[in-house]
Amino acid sequence: MSRGDYGTKAVPSYIAAEAETTPLPKITVPEPAPPASSPKRLGDLPMRVVYRVLAVAAGVVVLGAGATAVLVSRDGSAGTITAPRHTTAAGLPSAVTASSVSSAAAPAAGAAATPGLSPLSSPAASPEASSTAGSTAGPDTVDPALAAALNDPRVPALPKGDRRLRRLPGRAAKPHGLIKDRRSGVALPRFKAWALATPAPFASRQLLPKVKGASYRGMLVSCPVPTPEQETLRDTALLAARWTLNHHPSGATITWTASQPIKAGKRKGWLLGYTVHYTLKGRKRVSAAALALVDVPEKKPAVVFVTIPDGQKKRWRDINTVMSSVKAL
Repeated sequence: MSRGDYGTKAVPSYIAAEAETTPLPKITVPEPAPPASSPKRLGDLPMRVVYRVLAVAAGVVVLGAGATAVLVSRDGSAGTITAPRHTTAAGLPSAVTASSVSSAAAPAAGAAATPGLSPLSSPAASPEASSTAGSTAGPDTVDPALAAALNDPRVPALPKGDRRLRRLPGRAAKPHGLIKDRRSGVALPRFKAWALATPAPFASRQLLPKVKGASYRGMLVSCPVPTPEQETLRDTALLAARWTLNHHPSGATITWTASQPIKAGKRKGWLLGYTVHYTLKGRKRVSAAALALVDVPEKKPAVVFVTIPDGQKKRWRDINTVMSSVKAL
């Protein structure tokens, strides 16, 4: 065995340590590229940022409202803009029909052309208008019955100021004595051309003769006022005039021709003249009407009411005679 020949013997450790080694290749892992930037959603923002944005937006809204108020107040000095009032159709009495409202807006042409029946200009019906025109009750103390009348489209508000009853056409009948209605406390003329009739439900009643083919004729009645008494005679007379529509054809409406204080003997009273518009058998018709409300001591006020249809308009002048002859007993 030659030197350095060790055969199959184990190699000494110091020899193994000096053997050549092949270095391992260096592996480099590339860093991942950053993701593309995407817009942040509101939920991704910190809450303090969200609060700041909301505070800034609220400040802008407040400033804008303040600027608008300043501009409106400056424009108001040049002219006032009033919002239109809402209609009260939803609160009308159930007895009021659409035909009655349309009839009030378009009265019969014959009434406007007849002397003494041309309607007076009246403001729109409203509680405020009536309370300022003649009622002494404040807007918060209006009687429910009066409020209902003021909101009834069949009955317009009374004209401002006094309007005297004008001379109506026709020929006046000569009174044939007086009817003394002691139940009501008034006296009224008795006409020979008018027939006495059963008074109920009134205290006295006179009727004109029937006209052939007509279902409605003239009527003159007296009774204690059947409506709630108000603080003024004027307001009480308004309720009484509304009540008289119950004695006219269905759907009847009113236009005023007179509104004035009167003296019924030694007692005060209020007179209302009006034209009643209605439709019969498809034709527009009118009646001339008037009532006198008389203050009676220790009793409810008395009402003297007369209405005459256009089919008997030759008797319209009797209305003037009645209204000038009413006296308190």
